Amino acid sequence: MLGLFLLYFIGKAYYDLAEKHTKKKWLHAFLGIAAYYLGTMIGGVIIVIFYGLLESEQAIDEMNDIVLSLLSVPFGVLSCWFLYYILKRKWEDDSLSIS
Repeated sequence: MLGLFLLYFIGKAYYDLAEKHTKKKWLHAFLGIAAYYLGTMIGGVIIVIFYGLLESEQAIDEMNDIVLSLLSVPFGVLSCWFLYYILKRKWEDDSLSIS
């Protein structure tokens, strides 16, 4: 349930940014959510690889899925924020060069 709130706020932030710069709103809202999921997936893979290097291979099988999910959330938020920052900066530079 908390994950849905996070997805809502991510989508809304991208939607508002696209609306402010007259871009496709829903496309960018879904792009922000996709960036979050891609970041959590990559973060999960990095955590498993790092954990596998520190522990034995059996420890990876015994790793708690909930803990892995919670540890990968910051990677998703960071990737989402990074894409938001890039889009915002690019669109603001474009609007300054046109004016």
